[in-house]
Amino acid sequence: MSFRRVSLGLAIAAMIGGSPLPAAAQDSIYIPLFTYRTGPFAGSGMHIADGMHDYLEMLNQRDGGIGGVKLVIEECETGYDTKKGVECYEAVKGKNPVIVNPWSTGITLPLIPRAAVDKIPILSMAYGLSASARGDIFPWVFNPPSTYWDGMSMIIKYIGQKEGGLDKLKGKKIGFLHLDASFGKEPIPLLEELSKELGFEVKLYPVAAQDMQNQSSQWLSVRRDRPDYMIMWGWGSMNGGAIKEAVRSGYPMDKFLSVWWPGEDDAKSGGAGAKGFKMLNWHGVGTSYPALQDIVKNVVDKGLSKASKDKVGELLYNRGVYNSLLIAEAIANAQKLTGKKVVTGEDVRRGLETIKLDQARLKALGLEGFTDPIALSCSDHNGHRPAFMQEWDGTKWVKISDPIEPMGDRVRAQLDAAAKDYAEKNAGWPKRTEPCDKAS
Repeated sequence: MSFRRVSLGLAIAAMIGGSPLPAAAQDSIYIPLFTYRTGPFAGSGMHIADGMHDYLEMLNQRDGGIGGVKLVIEECETGYDTKKGVECYEAVKGKNPVIVNPWSTGITLPLIPRAAVDKIPILSMAYGLSASARGDIFPWVFNPPSTYWDGMSMIIKYIGQKEGGLDKLKGKKIGFLHLDASFGKEPIPLLEELSKELGFEVKLYPVAAQDMQNQSSQWLSVRRDRPDYMIMWGWGSMNGGAIKEAVRSGYPMDKFLSVWWPGEDDAKSGGAGAKGFKMLNWHGVGTSYPALQDIVKNVVDKGLSKASKDKVGELLYNRGVYNSLLIAEAIANAQKLTGKKVVTGEDVRRGLETIKLDQARLKALGLEGFTDPIALSCSDHNGHRPAFMQEWDGTKWVKISDPIEPMGDRVRAQLDAAAKDYAEKNAGWPKRTEPCDKAS
């Protein structure tokens, strides 16, 4: 486990030999970031980490923090390993973190029951346990702007549109290439339910972590099964490996779609043949937004970022920016709600539940047009926002669809059942300390 810590540009020594780091100053707000800059997932994780860190550091450099309070930003290296992630959590929880970002579904799952006990909100942005969108049952967990079940429903809906209607999916064969881990398995229940309802066949192609860069056996099966469409749920080197194998196998790239995690490097790994590959997204790319320009000016150009300048504004970097946008907004809300400058995890939980990023607020933050508005509430910790489909044109991502709304009724029924089942199977599951209709 290793840490990187920055407070208003002031470098503080990393943890060496397991010795504890000093607690955050009482006049600052402590934000740990669980990251992975090493291992097979580093190719994705490093860009997310850079975006997360740089947005918060920009607030330190430009504004002196949030509400006049400096942010203490500290990274803990997990290597995308669940055990290390839990160790990171145990190492930081005594330092009064206002929020925790696991950045792994596998790490998120064991932290969910800890959050209520330790009163630390968990932000698993567009990953983690889909059912935790139910804020009345999971009051300390937030997974905006869409769940994995929303994402799967949007992809199926898009395929249905291409076929001339969801009824036209009857008799089709859809392949599901997924990381053989909690993350990759998360949307399978909904996919199988939709297959029964709409009459298409599902073929599952799990990819073990050790096989992410050698998927020849999975793609041999794809060539044998000849699915009409392929859906990918990958991360790290699995994404680039899959795109290369799809190109090598001659699979039609216009029928190959993914949830929102591949980045530019993944698409480029397929060379010219990757043109036509599609994926869901919900935010902009590039540095044309004032807030991104402020990051370049106040952080990157000052040598306070680990990102090279050409990577700033790429998809996964901006995904990290979106994550920290939610953190910063929750802290600002918490300060307004409580009248305090230095807020706690309990305060920030309330701040998350009152997030209302409308067009006016996004413009004020320098992010006009960056993403669609979102509002969270006591009972809805996700927002279930639409995403759009984008396509790789050989050099960059191009938006090719209007926003695709998730299949709300179908997803909600599944989420309600899963949330209720989770609470019932975990004896003594803590209820909210206040009812939703009275909570802020």
